[in-house]
Formats: sequence, C-alpha cells, structure tokens
Amino acid sequence: MAISTPETASASEAAPAGLLPGGPPAEGVRAALRTQVRMSLMHARYQLLRTLRIPIALVGTAFFPGASMLFFVVPAAGDDPVGATYATAAMVVFATMISNLFGHGIGVAEERQHPWDLYTRTLPSGPGPKFAGRLLSGLLTMLLSMIPLLLIAALATEATTTLLGFLTGVVVVILVSVPFTLLGLTIGYLLPIRAALTVVQLTFFPLAFAGGLFSGAGQAPGFIETIAPFTPTRGAAELMWAAVGDYQLNPVAAISFVGWTVALAVLSVYAYRRDEGQRFH
Repeated sequence: MAISTPETASASEAAPAGLLPGGPPAEGVRAALRTQVRMSLMHARYQLLRTLRIPIALVGTAFFPGASMLFFVVPAAGDDPVGATYATAAMVVFATMISNLFGHGIGVAEERQHPWDLYTRTLPSGPGPKFAGRLLSGLLTMLLSMIPLLLIAALATEATTTLLGFLTGVVVVILVSVPFTLLGLTIGYLLPIRAALTVVQLTFFPLAFAGGLFSGAGQAPGFIETIAPFTPTRGAAELMWAAVGDYQLNPVAAISFVGWTVALAVLSVYAYRRDEGQRFH
C-alpha cells in the first residue's frame, strides 16, 4: 500500500480561501496556520507509518533500557522503594536519549540519502511542517519505547510514585528529550549514515555512564560524581528524580542542562544550514 505523503496530498488541495488575494488578513493567517498544522500532522503520520512498518526499529530502542532494568536495577535496588524509583527514572532518561539519538540521528542521515528528501526541501511549504512532524512522531515513538521499561518497574520492583509525580514525570520526559533531540538532529545533518551510526553508538553509553545513570543518586564513583553535573544526562536525571520523588535538584546540573540545550540548538541550526548550503547552492 502506497503511503500518501504530505506533499502529494497538499499539492492536490486548493489554496485556503483566506490566502486568496483580497481575503481578510486575519482569516488568511488562521488559514495558513491550519494548513501548517494539517501538514505537520500528515508528516507525523508519514513518519510513524515508516517506523511501524519495521517494528524491529521500535524494539531496538526499547531493548537497552529494558535490559538494563532487568540486569542492573531489579537485582540491585528492586526491593528498595526509593532506590528503585530513582533508578527507574534514570532508565527513563536512558530510554529518552537512545530513542532520540537513534531516531533523529540515524533517521535524518538515512533520509538525506533519498532523492525524495531532496525534493521535499525544494517545496514552498518550508521546513516547519516537516520538522514538526518529525518531532511529533519521534515523541510518540519515544513514549511507546518506554512501556516495557515501566512494566518491568511496576511488576518486578518496589518503585512507586504518586499520580501527580507520574504526570509531572511525563511532562519532564518531554522536556528532557529536547537536548537529545537536538543532538540527534545535529548528527543526522552533519554526517552520512554510516558515520552517524558509529557516532551515535559511541555517544549514548559514555553519556549515560558520565551522567551516573547506572548508579543511584550520589552513589556513583567519585570521578563520575565530579563530572556528572556538567553532562546533559545528569541534569535530565535530576529533573526526573525531582519530579517523581523528594529529591533536591543540584543547581549546577540544572544550569548545565540549560546550557547544553542552548548550545545544541545553535549547533543543530548550523548543521541544518550547512547541509542546505552544500546541497542547494
């Protein structure tokens, strides 16, 4: 079954009435916004269908966090409610990082190889709907990949939190996914597919260890505890610990997390513009 892509669908539609010459300006803005939202949702659907057609890709992003829960968290801290809760939150950050680095880093690098991606970037709709669709589909894929991890935590450990803590944790997961999404986009737009695959594999484990994701809060080796607050993974983990438990956030880790997010945002914009400059000028 052929996938109806956003561009082919939008090309067959008539121009919104508000965008026609002589139409009311406010109605024109609303019509343009509706068009952007509709195209963004179509891009998200397109990306999700591509992912779901190869389910092993989704299984891969869920495997490492789930395996880490089974082999490390359950034997070491499964009977400790506080320790298991913080360890589960750290594994959620680990899953967030893996999903976004592989999904955007390798996904974008793979898309850039196809003539269809080159064609879509020449269309007058601009990059907004495609970016929004990619981010939305990546977010949904990330949340789906966490289901096995949360089931293991619920069934095999004493991890617990309140309903408010759980809902806050969901919001924080979306927040902490931002720097890893930007890092994935940077890798995807800077490198070809084989190089992107290697760099992602060389990135996610060191970031996880350096951020102390495989140790309890304040229980990592001394060297790790020294460098951890300056990594994006530790800031993300501490935000999650504060969301689901009674944890006092380290200001250094929080400031570092914001700094990493800003730096990666600048770097991802540079990577996109560099790729566009090389391919279209």
